[in-house]
Amino acid sequence: MTVFAQTDRFILRTIEEMDLDGMYALDSDPMVHKYLGKKPVSSKSKMEEIIKYIRKQYVDYGVGRWAVIHKPSNEFMGWSGLKMNFEKEMNGHRNFYDIGYRFRPQFWGKGYATETGKLALDYAFNTLNLETMYGMAELENAASRKVLCKLGLQYKGDFLYEEENIPLAWYEINNPNNE
Repeated sequence: MTVFAQTDRFILRTIEEMDLDGMYALDSDPMVHKYLGKKPVSSKSKMEEIIKYIRKQYVDYGVGRWAVIHKPSNEFMGWSGLKMNFEKEMNGHRNFYDIGYRFRPQFWGKGYATETGKLALDYAFNTLNLETMYGMAELENAASRKVLCKLGLQYKGDFLYEEENIPLAWYEINNPNNE
């Protein structure tokens, strides 16, 4: 297990097989999936496949989403971090890194997405030395769009995620170290 960062409130670390119950609680929740195509995960076996996929990203790309663990209770809160998008073209981009976050509802509205997102951007720009970081959110997901703006990403326009026929907002930020 690799710990990427920690604060008084949480630990950011690799997602592990032991996170199965927490990941399932997160991704089987219809409220969590309201702006994610409304397709919650329906079985723990499917969640095991997702965890294996995330863990493979660590090996293949040196990065993947990170587990967010509530420090006072050691509870799985959700995930945050970076992902290499290599499988599909999105908004005219292929092979790009995006920033994302997903939390269980009891942790919404407390600043965790913004706080973990800042740490992920720091990692992207200062450790990985990426040129640009991208983000996206469903048009109706005002909370997620607000987080992307708080992180400094600039709104660039809307596009249709054709695979799911979902309208998304596209955001970008350039590495401030390279300006």
